[in-house]
Amino acid sequence: MEIMDLEYKELRDKIEGKFSQAEVAAIDKAYFLAAKAHSHQRRRSGQPYIIHPIAVAAILFNLAADAPSIQAALLHDVVEDTEMTLEDMKREFGETVATLVDGVTKLGKVPLAGLDREEEQAENLRKMLIAMSQDIRVIIIKLADRLHNMRTLSFVPEAKRRYTAKETLEFYAPIAHRLGIRPVKEELEDLAISYLDPIGYKEIEESLAAQSDSRSEFLENIKKRVGERVHEIVPDARIEGRIKSVHGIYRKMYIQNRNFDEIYDIYAVRVLVNTVTDCYNCLGLIHDMFRPIPGRFKDYISTPKPNMYQSLHSTLIGKEGIPFEVQIRTWEMHETAEFGIAAHWKYKVGRSADNKMDERLSWIRRFVENQENTEDSLDILHSIKNELVPDEVYVFTPKGAVINLPQGANVIDFAYAIHSEVGNRMIGAKVDGRIVTFEHQVKTGEIIEILTSGAQGRGPSRDWLKMVKTSEARSKIRMWFKREKRDENIVEGRGEFERELRRSNLHPDSEIMRELIEKVAEKQHFQNVNDFYAAIGYGGILLSRIIPHIREEYNKIIKAKPPGVEIKDIKHSSSEGVIVPNVENCLVKLSRCCSPIPGDEIIGFITRGHGISVHKRDCSNVPKAIENSPEPERWIEVYWDYDVKENFNATLLLKCTDDNKNLMGDIYSAIANMRLSLHALDYRENKGGGATVVMNITVNAVDHLWSIIARFNKIGGVLSVERTGT
Repeated sequence: MEIMDLEYKELRDKIEGKFSQAEVAAIDKAYFLAAKAHSHQRRRSGQPYIIHPIAVAAILFNLAADAPSIQAALLHDVVEDTEMTLEDMKREFGETVATLVDGVTKLGKVPLAGLDREEEQAENLRKMLIAMSQDIRVIIIKLADRLHNMRTLSFVPEAKRRYTAKETLEFYAPIAHRLGIRPVKEELEDLAISYLDPIGYKEIEESLAAQSDSRSEFLENIKKRVGERVHEIVPDARIEGRIKSVHGIYRKMYIQNRNFDEIYDIYAVRVLVNTVTDCYNCLGLIHDMFRPIPGRFKDYISTPKPNMYQSLHSTLIGKEGIPFEVQIRTWEMHETAEFGIAAHWKYKVGRSADNKMDERLSWIRRFVENQENTEDSLDILHSIKNELVPDEVYVFTPKGAVINLPQGANVIDFAYAIHSEVGNRMIGAKVDGRIVTFEHQVKTGEIIEILTSGAQGRGPSRDWLKMVKTSEARSKIRMWFKREKRDENIVEGRGEFERELRRSNLHPDSEIMRELIEKVAEKQHFQNVNDFYAAIGYGGILLSRIIPHIREEYNKIIKAKPPGVEIKDIKHSSSEGVIVPNVENCLVKLSRCCSPIPGDEIIGFITRGHGISVHKRDCSNVPKAIENSPEPERWIEVYWDYDVKENFNATLLLKCTDDNKNLMGDIYSAIANMRLSLHALDYRENKGGGATVVMNITVNAVDHLWSIIARFNKIGGVLSVERTGT
């Protein structure tokens, strides 16, 4: 059969020099089928559609892909455009090619109806990560597909163009970075910026063009001088020069607010040698030739990046006064730096038992496992944004093991990166021998020691869910609460859910709302409402995503009521910020035994001649089983007014050690910084050592109280902070 497309002829000439005759024949077979399937289709540019799969195959060839990957690239749209099924493809091309096509096809399908654009994106990304964990070739084919689409994005309408460019910059480029495929990552970033900020992109291009002649002259001069010196000890070393990518310059100019002239590593010289020893010898020579800029040396050979990247980096300055970066690596490191995972195809001949490759891909499996512990699909978006970005830090355990974390991670993230039990039993941390707070953001080079409690029942704090940066830590904290604190989760989740309803002026006690809550729980795939509340309690569901839907459904029910049928609002009495359903003009007082505040789960008790006394549901004076109390009819449902603006007293009990000699000074300083109204404070030394501090303060809600407790917990010497009655 005659090859009709010039683009495929060019690709085939390259393929013949790399693959066996049988593999070339199999690739030809895939091309002819694809050409026939797409014969009546055209792209937005007006070109025949077959140009796209050929271009994707060519990108993969340049990434040293294997024959099945190139076949799958040619066939990746065939199943959707013809009557050919996956079973047909398996018979024609084998199971491997069919599986790859199936994986890539699934990534392109629109997920369940009813999702908004952000939820749709989240589901696609989840599928992408699952596909990556099963066969890394699927995502590399998808990256090649996205790269060619970005090259031809100018033919797409502007709104779609900007959305695709933003998605590429936020997700596809970081994945390419994490896989170590530098050329794809840099081109995706540059193309995305050219569509998102064409003015800024053009400004950088013009700045680079204005220095084109002088830049070339400068780089050639540096290369010559470095080569003359290096070749004295490493005769076969190769010296190259390069310019930083437009996106790399853009990040520093517009995100770090620096001028073009203030960017030190626009120019780079690369030295390629045979051995690691040659790398360090060349570094010594080059440092002798030029003055290193302090703080600008990085050794990625002894401490590789998670994407396998290894190299020595040093920023230098010569007599010209122009800073430049030198990168020194072996040829094997260079192959990895250019092609990343693609340079180490696990399925190449002779590499089927590559244990190191399994380790390098383990982060994908961990990421997928972490996402299984959340019921909110949007959590994956935030996790990818936080963890697949280029900026990472490298810190050490006391025994010298290296732990890599995303920039902004804190010591809690570090603890859970070591082991879930270390995180669950964590009571403090030391950085370089100094006690730090839980919120301390780790920095490259720090030695971190996690202090743990011997008590198995201590466990993490709920506040940590808001503090941690990594999805791994967040997932393990959720799992602990999910496993250990179900009853507490139900109470916490129900309270949080009902507070959010009241803030939206919705009454959780109404018949309509109770039915709606049951429907929501069922829609979220929970067996009952308590499971739904528990998921909210351990952080598996974001209420900000659910409440708007409930409000919308509630309004639909109200509008759709039959003519003549009136839906009455619940009558209520509000006093002390508390609402009593179906009761008007009733005296309400807050019990001093437990001092409830807005946000607490509460219940009312009808007192004789004194109105209704309000208790926390977990108050010791409230029977565990109301129906078993002597007078169950006197216990009634009450709840906080969603717009309560009262102030309330709360009593805190601080258990402290003797470690902090300035304990009371730190406590008073925290009270002043938080501008708290302090009504009473009592300090007592304990007989067995340590001290107890009891204070009474003014708060406006449980959320406010939690933030105060978190602040006191950060004070050195404070073991725990508990809320008590008065």
